Amino acid sequence: MGRILAIDYGQKRIGLAVTDPLQMIANGLDTVGVHEIFDYLAKYISVEQVDKFVLGFPTQMNGKESDSMQFIRPFAKALQQKFPKIELVYVDERFTSAMAHKTMLEAGLKKKDRQNKELVDKISAVIILQTYLESKS
Repeated sequence: MGRILAIDYGQKRIGLAVTDPLQMIANGLDTVGVHEIFDYLAKYISVEQVDKFVLGFPTQMNGKESDSMQFIRPFAKALQQKFPKIELVYVDERFTSAMAHKTMLEAGLKKKDRQNKELVDKISAVIILQTYLESKS
């Protein structure tokens, strides 16, 4: 069984999280610049088996797609073209950034650490992945 890799896509940075090989536990993996993501994923997949990508799907409060989908759709299409054997699923990522900030606060991180956008992106990816894992149960 391979891992599940979650992606929190942003216009500048992409937060990544991954499961253990048994697909039970979500862990932060990395934060990567948008222009580096496909090289990073190719290298990662050459070492680790990945069965599925979970991509955050941003929606508004009324359930409609957010404006950022105009950037996510082309990314998702390119992801499927580069890695056609890996299934791609979407997970609602509403509130993940707010939840990431709350998690950091509850963990007792100092203000300077909570302002680290790369850490917020990585934690957001973990939340997306954990949401997906809980929906499977």
